[in-house]
Amino acid sequence: MAEVLLTPPDAGEVRLLARGVVSAARGEGGLTALQELLIPALFLSMTGHAVEVGELESISAGEFAAGLARRNRIFRERIVQTMLLSALVVRPLPAAVAGRLREFADALGVDDDMIAVAEKYAEGAVDLAAVDFSRNGYLGGVDAGRLHALHTEGLDSSWSAVTDDPGLAARWAQLWELPVGTLGRGVADFYRDRGFVTPGLPGSAPPLLAQHDWVHVLAGYGTTLENEIEVFAFMARANDDPRAFSLLAMVISLFETGYLRAGAGLFEANEGHLRASGMAGRLADAMRRGALTRGSHDFLDLDWFTLADRPVAVVRSEIGLVPKSDSAIAAGSVGPWQAGGITPFQLNSAQTAATAAGREYIAWQPDPACD
Repeated sequence: MAEVLLTPPDAGEVRLLARGVVSAARGEGGLTALQELLIPALFLSMTGHAVEVGELESISAGEFAAGLARRNRIFRERIVQTMLLSALVVRPLPAAVAGRLREFADALGVDDDMIAVAEKYAEGAVDLAAVDFSRNGYLGGVDAGRLHALHTEGLDSSWSAVTDDPGLAARWAQLWELPVGTLGRGVADFYRDRGFVTPGLPGSAPPLLAQHDWVHVLAGYGTTLENEIEVFAFMARANDDPRAFSLLAMVISLFETGYLRAGAGLFEANEGHLRASGMAGRLADAMRRGALTRGSHDFLDLDWFTLADRPVAVVRSEIGLVPKSDSAIAAGSVGPWQAGGITPFQLNSAQTAATAAGREYIAWQPDPACD
């Protein structure tokens, strides 16, 4: 039996991988304009090798699987997910593409829950696809470990809100007592600057969704919908559990194609944000940063309060967080306290919340030093 190949793919293998992805995701009329941007961006960011999709010849599932015979299951799973991501940005998704996704995955010995979702998208059964998302193995259950990390007694579902839990609300309020520069104080500032309500209080987001707010501060992403795509791409790739890919599939289905009308207990569909200028590269860079973190990180199951009193810079160093690429920054990737990292709606919410609480509203100003 041939020895398993564990080295990064060279230029020749990257070309092979790109041929497989294009062959699986290409519709009858060819790649869409977004696919032509996204696929090269993914390969360049994740491998360092450029590909020209217009020069790639088609390859059958069997030939592709033979070319990856020395690659392990984890590698093959990631390639299938690259195929899925490249296909899920298309609406309507052709039935032939959904069929090829299944064909390539079967040839590679990979089973991913999102293939079934893609098949339902292609059939037009978007409501059934939404059910598949809710039953997905990664977020479908609420176990004791997750409840412990969220510091709440019980949830009806993973994305349930908790709006009357004084203990949970008090725990979040204590973040304000931490020194400036710590992760917890950063999250407290993040909430106040946007008028967000912390878990445990009426009008708050689900505690599970609030977990990702810590990632905004830790990884340096603002709170526009484009930033949300970056955050979920980062989280999905930082987790070695391949099921976490469903997080990225979810936000693409919300904020690009609109296949999902709602998700994560709070988000509502708002289409076309991956098509924004530079977003393909920003998504790819977020995945690169997630992949390069040290170890595997399930940020949704992490008890963030154990890290709250630590400086943000220290936590970043401990997980090996690398900086954003120059190209992602040039394309508009900003942090929570940089210009463009907050929406007008959020600014208005912050002012409204301050007035309701009877405290002075301090006008928000960009502060790159905080990122």
